[in-house]
Amino acid sequence: MHINVLDPGASPLDYYGFELRRLREAAGLTQRQLGEVINYTGSLVGQIETARKVPTLEFSQRVDAALGSDGLLSRLVELVLRSQLPAWFRHTAEQEARATEICTFQLHMVHGLLQTEAYARTVLGVLSQDDLDDRTAVRLARQRIFEKEEPPVFWAVLSEAALYQEIGGREVMREQLARLLSFEGNGWINVQVLPFSAGEHTGLQGSFNLYRFEGDSPIVYTEGYGGSGHPTADRATVKKCSLRYDHLRAAALSIRDSAELIRRVMEERYGEQGDTGGDPVA
Repeated sequence: MHINVLDPGASPLDYYGFELRRLREAAGLTQRQLGEVINYTGSLVGQIETARKVPTLEFSQRVDAALGSDGLLSRLVELVLRSQLPAWFRHTAEQEARATEICTFQLHMVHGLLQTEAYARTVLGVLSQDDLDDRTAVRLARQRIFEKEEPPVFWAVLSEAALYQEIGGREVMREQLARLLSFEGNGWINVQVLPFSAGEHTGLQGSFNLYRFEGDSPIVYTEGYGGSGHPTADRATVKKCSLRYDHLRAAALSIRDSAELIRRVMEERYGEQGDTGGDPVA
């Protein structure tokens, strides 16, 4: 059988595949045998070994446990997943991973760090279904920053519109809003809703993120059409956006009142009880 020989220096994905094959062969296992041990198919093992499929953290942890590789693949997978992000976002993802505080304002949808798998999958699949499983896994992997010993403090101000923008259908939205409610009392992750009643506000120009660091200058990140992001450490821009964000937080509902609004929208708009036309029952 022809065996694809990877260049481990070509990319993090190639390096991962090279190491996976080396560890498996050192253990004297075929792809099928390893798959049986870790409860995955031998075909998937082969696809990952040949850099045709992106590994997940769970896959990596199972292989490390099965082959006694001391967490090697579990450490490598973080580099692999980050390398699969769009080129224009990779630097920002690195800043996101090392930030001590992240502040985000979102006009129309929930921020990626708070998205459920179904919600993220729907958002990413709007224009293309290509490699959707891998792209979804890559997005969700960014949420691991909250599992660090010292996670960043995360502040999210969501426009009320984001609660009503039905992404993926009622069940997906119900699950997503329940996810937001799960952060009540978290302390590290804080969600506020900017209500429609706030009227005109300082975020009307669009969504943006603020990243703050220990010992480094803060960064503002905005995103536009055309598949590009715009990070900047320009002091004047950061100062203006920081002021905008302060005003948004002041105009938003408290964390407790925000949770009550989210709960009400979840029950009334996306609750399981509805009439035949799909409209919520008051």
